[in-house]
Amino acid sequence: MESVASESTQHSCITDRTIRRSQRSDQQPAHRQAGGRMVKYFSNDVDIRTTWDRVVSAFWQRYPNPFSTHVLTEDVVFREVTADQRLLSRRLLTKTNRMPRWAEFLFPSNLSRSVYIVEDSVVDPVTKSLTTYTWNLNHTTLMTVEERCVFQESEDRPAFTLLRREAWISSGVYGFSRPIQEFGLARFKSNQVKAMKGLEYALSNLHGEAPQRQPCVRDTVKTATEKAKTLASAASPQKRPQQYV
Repeated sequence: MESVASESTQHSCITDRTIRRSQRSDQQPAHRQAGGRMVKYFSNDVDIRTTWDRVVSAFWQRYPNPFSTHVLTEDVVFREVTADQRLLSRRLLTKTNRMPRWAEFLFPSNLSRSVYIVEDSVVDPVTKSLTTYTWNLNHTTLMTVEERCVFQESEDRPAFTLLRREAWISSGVYGFSRPIQEFGLARFKSNQVKAMKGLEYALSNLHGEAPQRQPCVRDTVKTATEKAKTLASAASPQKRPQQYV
């Protein structure tokens, strides 16, 4: 009975904190407000050329995809629908954590090469918004990366979805915090480009478009009939996969 009560209390905390965060779009993570670390900040805005409901559907179907091979696992650890019909979720993801070469001389060789990520999210069907918060559980002394994303239906263009992405990167390594933060920011920018490509990939699958792939050797070994069909189709206009960003 104690374990059940403990789990219920934990879920209640998740619910309360997640709702409070969704109500404060300008709120920074609580532990950063209490700490004295220098923080690197990043933000960008993206127009996604499809409806909000499709973006939300694709969001839950992003993994696996060929652009996010660094994401190893994803597990839902909590999910609840509130009285006002908001969907609250918590997921645990495992990602690769390759360090730069110069950092390998500073940290133990047995340091885990995987990083565990918590993702809290709130889906609000009334305001047509999906808000996510992610942060790493391990390697927090080396570097902490916290991200907030808000997917919001465009008020003046209902066929568009607006994405606002923010990230805060900090390090507690004395004397090396600045280069570590610079590295973390560069990696975050690279990964967010991959994340958008992965979302586009999921959207294409929802629309029934065949995912693009690189040609392999056996694709060049065709019969004369197949070659003729290829040449004939090349003479007619080709339908290109839809772009969303």
